[in-house]
Amino acid sequence: MKFDEYAACDGLGLAELVRRREVSATELAQTARAAIDALNPQLNAVIGGISEAAPAGGAAAPFHGVPFLIKDLVLHAQGVPCDMGSRLVAGAFTSSIDTELMTRFRAAGLVTLGRTNTPEFGICSTTEPVLYGATRNPWDLTRSPGGSSGGSAAAVAAGIVPLAHGNDGGGSIRIPAALCGLVGLKPTRGRTPVGPETGLPLHDMGIEFALTRTVRDCAALLDAVQGGAPGDRFTIAPPARPYREELRAPARKLRIAFHSDGGPHAEIDPECRAAVEAVARQCQALGHHVEAAAPQYDRAMFDLVNLRYWTSFVAAAIEGVGAMLGRKPTADKLEACVWASYQHGLSLRALDLEEADVLANVICRAVASFFQPYDVLLTPVSAAPPISLGVIDCNRAGLSAADWLQHVFRHMPFTALYNLTGQPALSLPLAVSATGLPLGVQLVARYGDEATLFNLGSQLEEALPWAARRPTIHVSHLDRSTA
Repeated sequence: MKFDEYAACDGLGLAELVRRREVSATELAQTARAAIDALNPQLNAVIGGISEAAPAGGAAAPFHGVPFLIKDLVLHAQGVPCDMGSRLVAGAFTSSIDTELMTRFRAAGLVTLGRTNTPEFGICSTTEPVLYGATRNPWDLTRSPGGSSGGSAAAVAAGIVPLAHGNDGGGSIRIPAALCGLVGLKPTRGRTPVGPETGLPLHDMGIEFALTRTVRDCAALLDAVQGGAPGDRFTIAPPARPYREELRAPARKLRIAFHSDGGPHAEIDPECRAAVEAVARQCQALGHHVEAAAPQYDRAMFDLVNLRYWTSFVAAAIEGVGAMLGRKPTADKLEACVWASYQHGLSLRALDLEEADVLANVICRAVASFFQPYDVLLTPVSAAPPISLGVIDCNRAGLSAADWLQHVFRHMPFTALYNLTGQPALSLPLAVSATGLPLGVQLVARYGDEATLFNLGSQLEEALPWAARRPTIHVSHLDRSTA
């Protein structure tokens, strides 16, 4: 199969070719592996190959035979190493099971070919771990692809695979989607399974899903993997109908708010503000009611909750893997800001986390009240277009855990709130900078209402299409001979 033919299709399109016997799953895998060989030396997105057998799902599976990659964090595949981006873990852990989401990815017909790069324990909004080195943005190799799902985002944006696994504890799907020109959904808390090895990851802020190039792939994949699993602490109501049906459903008039307020410490680039304003105007042209408005909550309270949740999570993760692997956590095995977060987490008392839960409840109820009159909120995803590699350095010495968190939020101030509240949030590549770099716009809906995001997202994909945009590093630019 030629690279440009492969790159012209999204995941559902490739699966349809397999069903029509115009190409085989084996040929797709060969093409994807050839793309990895050709492009990964420049991108450093894929850190290890996986020899997957034929697709597990039957021919009717929505992504039957489609090449796929998994992020090297949280999700596990049986017999596949997982390093978690950390020198502390590297080479010591191989999973004996598939996690529930991996089982569902397989049942959807996806064929997993490799693992993607991630920052250490996923606590960074860029993908530049000491262990494997920086992943580079295919739009500009001097720029960050975002994090913590940056390896997956770079691979999908470059056309290596049409979709890839990611997870999101503070924006880790939406940020790399925005910086790499992709569709990135953080589903509602509880919509996708996180077990059986974890129950409420990152104090219930961590969500598992994927990055895609099209809204329809995103909807179809959520249809395939959504729903609770035995032993879950709680479940949420299933969707009223398949999400793919929302793409074709008649548009209803929505009440949409928009803002670009990143808080007192973030300086928002004018191009990011302009992108949101342009999308707001487009929504108005589509017949929706649009007005400027923003949720009001105590930002100092929000920062304190995140500091306690993130550092306690990091400390528990490090202590857990250290005990499991028989490796003592030391400063020379952990990046500087991870070490500072670990130390802060160790200093917390049980009452500190109880207080954080109380404060989180206050914030969640304030934000939920804001959404009572609004169906959707539009914001930027990041404070600026893709930043240069090295600007956010998780191995920078001298930062406290609080300093580190503020450093990250200064660049990425719009996403983490909706991890705390649990609401679904979608990044769409609806604009480009003056220099041709992708700019993502975030759409947030009420708790449990992915349906509205898909319906509006489909309208915007048609009105402001992005499918023809290709980064500098892309499979379609390779030799057109059959892979």
